[in-house]
Amino acid sequence: MKIVVQVKLMPDAVQALALERTLHAVNEAANWVSAVAFDRGVPHVYELRKYTYAELKSRGLGAQAAQHVIKKVRDAYTTLKANLGAGNLGKPGSRRRLKAEAKPIVFRPEAAQPYDDRCLSWQYDAGTVSVWTVEGRVKNVRFVCSAGALKTLQAYRQGESDLVRRDGVFYLIATCEVPEAERFEPGRFIGVDLGIVAIATTSTGYQAAGRGLNRHRRRQLELRRKLQNKRTRSAKRLLKKRSRREKRHAANQNHIIAKTIVTEAERTSSGIALENLKGIRQRVRLRKPQRVALHSWAFAQLADFIAYKAKRAGVPVVFVDPAYTSQQCCECGHIDGRNRASQSVFCCRNCGVVAHADRNASRNIARKGEAVWIAGSESRVPATP
Repeated sequence: MKIVVQVKLMPDAVQALALERTLHAVNEAANWVSAVAFDRGVPHVYELRKYTYAELKSRGLGAQAAQHVIKKVRDAYTTLKANLGAGNLGKPGSRRRLKAEAKPIVFRPEAAQPYDDRCLSWQYDAGTVSVWTVEGRVKNVRFVCSAGALKTLQAYRQGESDLVRRDGVFYLIATCEVPEAERFEPGRFIGVDLGIVAIATTSTGYQAAGRGLNRHRRRQLELRRKLQNKRTRSAKRLLKKRSRREKRHAANQNHIIAKTIVTEAERTSSGIALENLKGIRQRVRLRKPQRVALHSWAFAQLADFIAYKAKRAGVPVVFVDPAYTSQQCCECGHIDGRNRASQSVFCCRNCGVVAHADRNASRNIARKGEAVWIAGSESRVPATP
């Protein structure tokens, strides 16, 4: 399985200037290549190379850097086409979709630039890298990372690494091919109910409350409103400085929750059952004050974190249909919309069971997970007469 390891570069003033100029140069070249590709109907990489490679070389880019710029542009258009096909940019004829289709893709001056082993070499023991720039090869650029990340880099790094600058800091994002652990046969399944009030509730009793994260989101939203209303230079600088802070905080919380769930499943030799919530934002209709909470809900990220951590631990993961899991009684199986007495209370109209609503849903998810696993394990080959 592929994972990424991020290391922070610690260049001196001369090295930092060379890296900055390199990112600006390659992304300016990428914008020119993007305009050429747009005018020519986005040809394949080989054909696009014929139109642009010589010009990129004349701009001072090395051979490998020029190839990576062309490939980066073509990959960006492939991603755009996939998003259009999936309807992520709206329906045909919508304003957002027409805006995306009407002009070439534009790259930020400090957007990520891929490097392969010909342009970038790692010296793990010294904690340095040697990297190509428009001003020549820059050697002995220090990097820092955790001991675990360094061990992963040394053992599993493969393929390309991306150089990116965020908030004035340079990072290298390396791709690592980590072997998956052998998946064991689960004795049972742990159902995980995802939500906003409670981020995750498991059928074993663990519950990750969302009160702190929701309070943090509200505080960040109110602070952004105040700064945007000021419209001063200092307010804009502060907004830029604080950008992505909420996203990082939410990702950290999701990592902690995912690790807790996977560790419990590994310890008890259990599988994990998750709800397939894809498309829920398009299906659910809410009032305007509730939309912010729904669209800030990082359920997909949490599910991805659980899935990849489970793969590394050999824990089986299945996704189940979430239909009626909140309305069905986990004891008698009776389904009724009135069973959900409130956000947190479940009261069965048939057998009278009273339980926490999320805990009841998680037990239903666990049962569905077991059914999905058994159905997938059973042989579908007809018996020989």
